[in-house]
Amino acid sequence: MRERLLNAAGRGVVAVLLCLLVLPLAVVVATAFDASGAVAFPPRGLSTRWFSALLASSTWLQALLNSLVVATGTSALSTAVGVAAALGVRQLDEGRRRAVVALAVLPLLVPGVIIGVTTLTLFSQFGLQQSYVALVLAHSLWATPLAFSVIQASFARFDWQLHEAALDLGATPIRAFTGVVAPNVRAGLAVAALVAFVVSLQEFVIALFLSGPDTRTVPVAAWNSLRQSLDPIVSVVSALLLVAVVGLVLVAGALAGLGRFASDL
Repeated sequence: MRERLLNAAGRGVVAVLLCLLVLPLAVVVATAFDASGAVAFPPRGLSTRWFSALLASSTWLQALLNSLVVATGTSALSTAVGVAAALGVRQLDEGRRRAVVALAVLPLLVPGVIIGVTTLTLFSQFGLQQSYVALVLAHSLWATPLAFSVIQASFARFDWQLHEAALDLGATPIRAFTGVVAPNVRAGLAVAALVAFVVSLQEFVIALFLSGPDTRTVPVAAWNSLRQSLDPIVSVVSALLLVAVVGLVLVAGALAGLGRFASDL
């Protein structure tokens, strides 16, 4: 009886926490369809007028494009560096491996303001401020440690004797990795790429320092808009990004296998 009560209480707590996580997202989606000119919940009426306003706004469309370009570049770079780093630490002994892993997560402990200021100073020396390159490299400082952690955990569950067998049979290192390792750790690679993409998509502080009029991302554009008034288009953009992330999770789960994907995530 006591065990049942504890299980019921645990499920209740999980349900409450889930509701607290989902409710703000539901509010954002609902306000995106508000027919009035103000951001209010519950909506006073339903309309898609703000979606049309988004499509007619070159500023928001450019911000969406910028966010997608930067997030895609960050995802690709962070995943590639994460794979290389995870392969590299396999060659180290246990002590050195722990030291490298500890150093790899250090950027996550550095405040975004400090990263923004230092990277702005650095990239200004090369004329790269307010460019896609600067944003991708800076976002990768945060995204790469997360991608590296996911990939390393995925590699730890892989049987590397299969890789050695492929090398013994004459495969090149690249062929052995792409033909043997990658298919078996595809869920981990998909999760790493997705995490890096989402980290870049929502990052605000660093982008505020490094973006310019032509490279302004959605969070920065939303900040500039909210400084003046509560623009309903902000809710529309937020809802679209939410749908995009959920869609990416579903697609990645379908391609990599839901079981593997959930365990790596």
